[in-house]
Formats: sequence, structure tokens, C-alpha cells
Amino acid sequence: MSAQASRAAATKPAAIVKSGAAGAAVFPGSDSRKYNYFEPKGRKATHYEDMTVDVQPDPERYLLQDWIISFPDGTPTYSKDWTAAKSSNWHKFRAVDQEWERTHYQRQSTICGMVQNTIENGRKSGAPTRFDPAWVKILQNHLGAYKHAEFGLGTSTMQAQRYGYTQMVNNAILTNSSYKLRFAQDITLYLSEIGLDLPGFDIAAGKKHWLEDPIWQGVRKSVESVMGSNDYLEQYFATNVVFEPLIGELFRSGFLMQAASAQNDFITPAVVSAAEADYERNLANTVELFHILGTDPTYAAQNLALFNKWLAKHADLALDAANHLQPIWSQPRVKVAAFADALAQAKNRIRGIAGELGLTVPANLAS
Repeated sequence: MSAQASRAAATKPAAIVKSGAAGAAVFPGSDSRKYNYFEPKGRKATHYEDMTVDVQPDPERYLLQDWIISFPDGTPTYSKDWTAAKSSNWHKFRAVDQEWERTHYQRQSTICGMVQNTIENGRKSGAPTRFDPAWVKILQNHLGAYKHAEFGLGTSTMQAQRYGYTQMVNNAILTNSSYKLRFAQDITLYLSEIGLDLPGFDIAAGKKHWLEDPIWQGVRKSVESVMGSNDYLEQYFATNVVFEPLIGELFRSGFLMQAASAQNDFITPAVVSAAEADYERNLANTVELFHILGTDPTYAAQNLALFNKWLAKHADLALDAANHLQPIWSQPRVKVAAFADALAQAKNRIRGIAGELGLTVPANLAS
């Protein structure tokens, strides 16, 4: 090499790594013109997968650098340590209902329209004025109290979704939160609307019963226990695996929807039925996620032990809360539903869920 060439080589600037190289990794579909960069659950990616999978970058998958931002204490933007549950592949989960932003807004809009039409048509026909007076008090005091439980769980899952390690997990928990907050709003608007037709109806009575009535203090304790957890997956688990069957469905299906027609009320079951459909979707997503974690090739035993601990902890609180609700079943003038039957159905429901997840049913729910 000539002296001139040697000097040119010595002074040649180092190659610049372009920003695009940050994600220049080989991955499924990287050689495809369709740019399918993740492994779809089925034969081809669904619209839901296109909108949610790997929207949130993960340094362990495609990025060559680590998280580019972090909290002041060094905690990364997303951390696997935000839950005690472990996974060999957090990206495996797909929500059963396959909801993403657009489909979720469409469904919520449809539900709101249905609820509002039901209320408006009921009021036009004068239905609230034909409700049994004892039933009006139940709606005022106890349905009014229950909306606070829905709001509390909606707030809890809203906070929990931020900590999910992948967008798919976040999405499922966030839509769960949205359904809860919408139903709390449904109840508030419903009671406000029929209150216009019922002289003396106290729209604020529900809050007073939620805060002071002994009937509701067990439910408050259960909800606040869920909200107080520092583990976002415990919050999600406790909401759908424990609280919903033992308290939510118990009160909604086991009481309101059973007793309403005998009190000349066809509006309340229609309003409440939306929450029952919401729960079926949320439960399907929850079972899918915790089944994946409970059968993980590396962490299955550890996860199942953790889930059994969560189940026992929250079932004790929820069952105590359910038993404290028993006096409500005796308040309608026309009684068509028995608390014992509703509780037996609730216990059977939670046993079925636990069975799907391979969990050990606590002794107080065994019969």
C-alpha cells in the first residue's frame, strides 16, 4: 500500500450505524414482502394481531439496543418484575375476543345505544311508575351501592393495564376496565333517569349505603383489597376469577335479573344484561392468559402455586362479602329468588373456572 493510501485509510471516518439498524434483526417473515414480523396464532395474522402484536417494542425480540428510556431509578419502560407470575414467552397470549381499539369502541357504542333505548322506551310507557315500591327502594339503595364496586374494579384494572409486559396483555386488561367503567356509568344514568319519574327517589342513597350499610362493607373490603394489590396480574385475576362469580354475578344474575320481572320491572334486567355479556368476554380472556401461564414449560408449577395463593386470599374476602349481601334477597315484597340457590350457583361457577385453570378450590368453596 502506498503512503498516500495508508494516510487515507487512517483518516477515514468510522462507519456510521444508521438508526434503522436498531431493529435490524432476523425474525419470522423478515424475508417476506408482506413483512409479517410475528408468528400468528392461526394460519395467517388476524386484524387484531396486526393491531396489537409487538406494537410495544421488546429488546428481547427485534431491537438490538435496550429500552431507550427508563424511569429515574433505572426501572425500564416495561418490566417483567411488575408481576410475580413468570412466562417463557409473554408474547404468546392472544385475547379470545380479539378486541382492539376500533372494534372496542364500536361495541361500547352499540351497548350504550341499547341501554339508552331501553330506558327511554321504558319511561315512555310509564314503566318506572309501575315498579313495586319495595323494589324502587332496592334499586335506589342497593343497585346504587353496587355501581361503586364496578367503578372500583374499573379503576383498578385501568391502573393494572399499564404494567402489562406486552400490548396484548395490556389490551385485554384495558378493555376489561372500559367495560367496568361503562357499566358503572350505565347504572348511574339509569337510576338518574327513572328517578325523574319516581317522587322522592334519592339518587345519592347508593353512596351512603356503600359507605355505611353493613350489607356492603364486605364488598367494599373485597374491592379495596383488589385495588390495593401491587401486582397487576393479581388485580386482573382477583377481578374475574374471584370477585365476578362470587359477588358480581351473584348480585346481578342471582338477584336483580331473577327478581325484577316479579316487581313489574322489565328495564333493569336489560340494563344489567350488558354487564353479564361483558363478563363472559373478560372471563374468556382471563382464562386464556392464566391457562398459558399455568402450563408454561418452565414456570408452570411456580405460577400455579401463586395463583392458588391469590385464589385463597380473595375467595375468603369475596365469600364473606357475598354472605353479607344475603339480607337483600328478603327485601322484595314478591320473593322469587333464594339466596342459597344463588350462592350455590356462584360457588359452582368459581369451581368451574378453577378447574379450567388447574387450580385447587379452597375448602370454603368446595360445597
